[in-house]
Amino acid sequence: MHDIRAIRENPERFDKNWARRGLEPQAEAILKLDEERRSAQTSLQELQSERNTISKDIGPMKREGKDTSALEEKVSAMKAEMAELEEREKTIAESLNQHLSSIPNLLADDVPDGADENDNVEVRKFGEPKRGNAEPKEHYEIGEALGMMDFETAAKLSGSRFVMLSHGIARMERALAQFFLDTHTMEHGYIEVSPPLMVKDHVLYGTNQLPKFAEDLFRTTGDHWLIPTAEVPLTNIVADLIVDEDYLPRRYTAFTPCFRSEAGSAGKDTRGMLRQHQFYKVEMVSVTTPDKSVEEHERMTQCAEAVLKKLEIPFRTVVLCAGDTGFGAMKTYDIEAWLPGQQTYREISSCSNCGDFQARRMKARSRRKGEKQTDFVHTLNGSGVAVGRALIAVIENYYDPTDGGVFVPEVLKPYMGGLEKIMPLSSNDDVLLKASG
Repeated sequence: MHDIRAIRENPERFDKNWARRGLEPQAEAILKLDEERRSAQTSLQELQSERNTISKDIGPMKREGKDTSALEEKVSAMKAEMAELEEREKTIAESLNQHLSSIPNLLADDVPDGADENDNVEVRKFGEPKRGNAEPKEHYEIGEALGMMDFETAAKLSGSRFVMLSHGIARMERALAQFFLDTHTMEHGYIEVSPPLMVKDHVLYGTNQLPKFAEDLFRTTGDHWLIPTAEVPLTNIVADLIVDEDYLPRRYTAFTPCFRSEAGSAGKDTRGMLRQHQFYKVEMVSVTTPDKSVEEHERMTQCAEAVLKKLEIPFRTVVLCAGDTGFGAMKTYDIEAWLPGQQTYREISSCSNCGDFQARRMKARSRRKGEKQTDFVHTLNGSGVAVGRALIAVIENYYDPTDGGVFVPEVLKPYMGGLEKIMPLSSNDDVLLKASG
């Protein structure tokens, strides 16, 4: 959400910034609605004042025995006109709010220009990509050969874009989540939260998923939505609050399932676990003062990078260009893990500074000690990291083509009971299902 007063003061700045995202000029239409709303408000106030004046005269006139029927009729007519003006002002205000809610955040000045992901700028790399002589295998080939990744049964139960994991791979998924949480809480100072997985409309509005991205979400038959990311409940912790500045920054982390319809992704990543309707993620959210959000953004990105460094997964960090930056973000860093099976880097974490864009929608403010004035807080969110994609990266980077097994990264061994390597199931193992005939 944008400050209408700021748009009034400098509409050219907003149109110029939005143009970097490829948008047509928006300020003129916004200011026209704003002027119509203010005009209706002014007319309503003037009519209210006139009505009050006339109403005050009616009492004394009646006491003097004078005829007040004409004035009473006028007051009644003014009351009806005021009701019409109130409805008109409400309709215009809703239209203005919808318009403002549908326009993306302003980009930070240092976001590079560009149209799409091809124009993103690499800022650093870690590790050496694995490029063996053997033909690389993708995670689903390795997982199915292990006997621990079952897409067929998942499809029977739920349809496409689901998977059923078992044995060592299921345990590794859990181990990754515990490792991420322990690192962020014990080393990075995040508060662990177990939030609701279903939320109401106003919560998704606060983090800008609604109304624009409703088709990307799953809705219950009641009045709840399944969360697409823990960013939604974690950020809304501060909704409708005035937080003392001394209490900031607040840093939250949560491990939750996430649910996304993947609308518009038909044909993309149809094989494997890269793009699913249900997946697990460890999320990080920060709430801070405006003057600290740039610094907090760098810190959050480094926290996400830290878990990949501990896993010894090669990755690169890129800053997204204007055309690829998400709707609610001022600036975003994507961390892309190296996937030997695809011989390319794929996103595993996205860390964004949203500035006060979400805070305005949530009415979340901070106050300096001893002062009455409040400021909107700045909110940030980042994957710390996507558990499913981290699992993919581990499977492909730690795959041993000599026996089809997957080595367990050193930092995960304590979470895996000291297991050194996940080996393919044999006919004697306790498989989930063995069909006959």
